[in-house]
Amino acid sequence: MIHGTGRAAVPWRRRPPVLLAVVAARLLTLLPPRRLRRVLTAVRRGAAPATTDQALDARRHVTAVSLRCAGEGCLQRSVATTLLCRMRGVWPDWCAGVRTNPFRAHAWVEVDGRPVGEPHPAGYYHRLMTVPAVRQDDRS
Repeated sequence: MIHGTGRAAVPWRRRPPVLLAVVAARLLTLLPPRRLRRVLTAVRRGAAPATTDQALDARRHVTAVSLRCAGEGCLQRSVATTLLCRMRGVWPDWCAGVRTNPFRAHAWVEVDGRPVGEPHPAGYYHRLMTVPAVRQDDRS
């Protein structure tokens, strides 16, 4: 269901984990980048790679419950999306990067090298930091 704001509604019984992911993401975004990456790398352990649908569903839920995540809060949105995916047993590739003309920093999630729910195509931003999903063939 979509409200007049264009954001999906999240049923009340499914909101607690989404809200937990949004609050945890807000706290994690206060960390220096290296520590944030270290925490996300630790949290990722044991998760299967996310599908595009799983990552998009998590992103939609995060943006439905948080105005900050629905707006300009790309770092919190991407971290919250990733954490919510992890609560569901999967992990997308978490990315942070920049574009140069004009300069702009951005954070997002990807699946199979394609940004999920983003208005820009793959390669629009240059990745500077990632916490990728661990693929089955990477584990051996």
